Amino acid sequence: MTDRYTRLVNGPLKSLVKTLGLPNPVPLRRFPDGAYLSEPVLVLGPGSAADTYAQILLDNGFEVRRKPTSEKLQAVLAFFDEATSPTDLSETALEVGGSLRGLVRSSRVIVFSRDGHIVPERPAAMDPALNATRNGALGLMRSLAHEMRGGGTVNGIVVSDGVPMDAPSAVSTLWFLLSSKSAYVSGQPVHVTTADGDPVSAEAFAGRHLDGRLAVVTGAARGIGAAIAQTLARDGATVVGVDVPQAGDDLARTMNGIGGTALQLDITAEDAGATIAERVGAPIDVLVHNAGITRDKMLANMDAARWDSVIAVNIASQLRMNAQLTESNAWGSAPRVVSLASTSGIAGNRGQTNYAASKAGVIGMVAAGAQPFAAQGGTINAVAPGFIETEMTAKMPTLTREVARRVASLQQGGLPVDVAETIAFLSAGAAGGISGTTLRVCGQNLVGA
Repeated sequence: MTDRYTRLVNGPLKSLVKTLGLPNPVPLRRFPDGAYLSEPVLVLGPGSAADTYAQILLDNGFEVRRKPTSEKLQAVLAFFDEATSPTDLSETALEVGGSLRGLVRSSRVIVFSRDGHIVPERPAAMDPALNATRNGALGLMRSLAHEMRGGGTVNGIVVSDGVPMDAPSAVSTLWFLLSSKSAYVSGQPVHVTTADGDPVSAEAFAGRHLDGRLAVVTGAARGIGAAIAQTLARDGATVVGVDVPQAGDDLARTMNGIGGTALQLDITAEDAGATIAERVGAPIDVLVHNAGITRDKMLANMDAARWDSVIAVNIASQLRMNAQLTESNAWGSAPRVVSLASTSGIAGNRGQTNYAASKAGVIGMVAAGAQPFAAQGGTINAVAPGFIETEMTAKMPTLTREVARRVASLQQGGLPVDVAETIAFLSAGAAGGISGTTLRVCGQNLVGA
């Protein structure tokens, strides 16, 4: 659906909007409109990790500055990984602040830190000062994301203790967050918990980094599902799209457009996972649980049919399919499972108790599933969209829709491709060190389905 307000404020109403102090969203730079910008990247912070990443950027063709500069910048990388006391945050944080006016449109700020610290001698105990420092870096990241303008974003890369700061998944996360593929991701920490993953260059990440992988996408006929299938295929994957028979024509059209295979199937069937394993035949490298429904009603007026149908499609089918694919030995050697959660499953949403329960269930499923999938050399994660411009959100009341768009830090709704880009990132071999996590694609907003 067209966001007419964003178009108008960047056209004939531009001066008026500035005068009145109204929301001033700018069109976001999305891939393939230049994966990276051409301006230098400023790397701030003491320690070896900052030096290492400066060299990684240089090796990948970026211009790099290690001290504050008056030049225009495409990004600032801020390293807090060696900070041990809250007072250690000050120097680098203020250097970041002093550099913000030099950022161009669609710029990036990326905060590097370590995860919450556990004292080795007492695994159940936390070091208060160190943990305060590390959480302080995340607080800085989230608040700064609210201050960005011109389509800029701020995100974090959080690396667990014992994992190298330049682990493959940390570097691939840098390419994702630095690129135009992360246009609608802001205020989010990406947790890298292991050193697993295949190394990837910035150029390769912007190319066909899913070559040779077989991906199954449920709910692939239209909307976000179709965008996921198209994006995975663009990045080199062979795609099998799954949807209900009623969506057969749309599914065939989407799959024909990307050279994929259409599979008409009700995923709530008891043997859906076994059927997929049988029909697909080849080992499944990527499984995207996108199929989902809403049956909104206030809980006081909720009936069993509404509640049970949402649980059946949105979470019960995923649990059953994962188990059946495991039992069928249908996975490839390093499977990637990505499920669609929702910000409703994080913050709740009026009239969506059934939907929120199902999507919170997805978040719980992936958190608990990280260890079992690691035993298979794989990962399982979730993506939680916020307000995305789809047929469903187009049916919202006009005022509700406008509020949902403008209260995001980016002051606009996301597009289906924004969700798809994040799923493609998590589906890659380079993301092997990220598992059990839920990454929001919401423009730093908790409104929406």
